[in-house]
Amino acid sequence: MWRGLYTAASGMITETKRTDTLANNLANANTAGYKRDEAINREFEPMLIKRINDGTVRGDVTSFKGFHVGDNRPTVGTLGLGSYIDEIQTNHEQGGFQTTGNPLDLAISGDGYFAIQTPQGVRYTRNGSFFKSANGELQTVNGQRVLARGGQGGINIPADAVNITIGAQGQVWVRQAGQDGQNQIGQLEFVSFGPDPRAVLKQGESLYYPQQGAQPQPATGTIEQGVLEASNTNVVSEMVSLINNYRVYEAGSKAVTTQDSLLDKAVNEVGRLS
Repeated sequence: MWRGLYTAASGMITETKRTDTLANNLANANTAGYKRDEAINREFEPMLIKRINDGTVRGDVTSFKGFHVGDNRPTVGTLGLGSYIDEIQTNHEQGGFQTTGNPLDLAISGDGYFAIQTPQGVRYTRNGSFFKSANGELQTVNGQRVLARGGQGGINIPADAVNITIGAQGQVWVRQAGQDGQNQIGQLEFVSFGPDPRAVLKQGESLYYPQQGAQPQPATGTIEQGVLEASNTNVVSEMVSLINNYRVYEAGSKAVTTQDSLLDKAVNEVGRLS
């Protein structure tokens, strides 16, 4: 009975963590460049159980006309011992594009990340909602510097820039007041980490950090100017999953209640001395 309590409780803990993951996906449904997470659960190693009294007495119910099962106890089957969250996996599927018309809004089509300077070091993002700071530096919404190619510094936009054009590979051109043509002032650090989706892990605030040994390389995707990549979270699908998750949690709760009731009867009624 104790095992039944632990098994049902482990299922409830698993569904609680899955609820947190689904809720986070829904909370970021409108976050540019957000990639939804999925909680992958795994079963604890099941226990093989056998009939414990078979094979000990030659006159038991398993003996018939001289035939006996032998000393090997018959197998009943396996007993599940609960589940747990094995990993939180990120779905890197491409999100849709939303046109904004802002020349500093950038979306990535295909594989790639922008490099961002943070207090923890260089981090990477697909959220291309950038702004020009008071001193002309290209920054994220959190005031973090968007790095230029080679990671040697940021992109500084002249105060008299009247037109900004950003190319497919991150080249930045500006036309300044009184000039007819455009001048290239830099190029964004636009990198990839190969086909392995686990090469980068989420840090929070739309930032990723590379796993140990993962090295940035030139991105294979392209940059689109004046648009943002929407979150790849499907709100309807997440809500359906959330409702289903609640039902599973409720079933686990009822199982715990039932096991507790059986244990109560075993202790207070079956075990009562007459």
